[in-house]
Amino acid sequence: MANEKSVEMRLPSLDELFSSQEERDDAKLKRIYEIPLEEIDPFPDHPFKVQDDEDMMNLAESIRTNGILTPATVRKKEDGRYELLSGHRRLRACQIAGIPTLRCEIVEMSLDEATIFMVDANFQRSKILPSEKAFAYKMKLDAMKRQGHRSDLTSSPVATKLGRSDTELGEMVGESKDQIRRYIRLTELIPEILDMVDDGVIALRPAVELSYIPRLKQGHIWECMEIEQCTPSHTQAKRMRRMAEEGKLTQEAIEAIMLEEKPNQKERIVLRGDRFSRLFPPGLPISQREDYIAAAMEFYGRHRERQRTRDDAR
Repeated sequence: MANEKSVEMRLPSLDELFSSQEERDDAKLKRIYEIPLEEIDPFPDHPFKVQDDEDMMNLAESIRTNGILTPATVRKKEDGRYELLSGHRRLRACQIAGIPTLRCEIVEMSLDEATIFMVDANFQRSKILPSEKAFAYKMKLDAMKRQGHRSDLTSSPVATKLGRSDTELGEMVGESKDQIRRYIRLTELIPEILDMVDDGVIALRPAVELSYIPRLKQGHIWECMEIEQCTPSHTQAKRMRRMAEEGKLTQEAIEAIMLEEKPNQKERIVLRGDRFSRLFPPGLPISQREDYIAAAMEFYGRHRERQRTRDDAR
């Protein structure tokens, strides 16, 4: 007598009966949840700034009205909390709007995979500051190198060796490998000078040269820029770098170089000391001080004209 084998029959679920194969496949790939904000941590050393500006207020109002249209992306950590890969602005907007949860897709990734994903996702922003590019490129390139790619970064701003990882990264983001290296050099700047790069006060090339100067000396250069209200040209920055390498970059040498007359700077007014710096609104970027002074002078000029008109009428 032949052995009888039992066959287990599984009936399809209602979801399987009333959904397409594509929808079922998509459901397996994506796991969307409403996660409490207090359970979500920002990505470590997240290089992209989240500012409470007008765009953020508009985003908060949109989320308050329409909800989260595009889910954020998180990965679960070993301690049971969640690490945010994309959606830092959406999380902040939810906080402002008073919404306690964030609609998220949960993914499984290693730290290096998560780093690369985080950088790529945030590069979809319409505006990216030089400092954001600098730290994002560095984080992604380090992750690519740890994944087994070879890279031959050198101390030269325009290196002669061709590293595969930085070349690949350049192709991904549409930058040359040398430009990638220039941006990464900005991570060696002190915050005050890096802010000036973000504000457009200092161009990329001279900023790269300053990045090779020890941070203490960078502080002296920044103090000179603040007091004299001037910035170094590319040529001046290269000279200061060379003098720093030779151990000759004293404060006197910095001042002498910075106060040289530039071809496009024949005349200038220098505002020295705290007498003027304290008159600017707190936090006003250096790049906006000229406009502030011009507006103040125009206002004072109109005041003088009104005063003169009143005196003539007496």
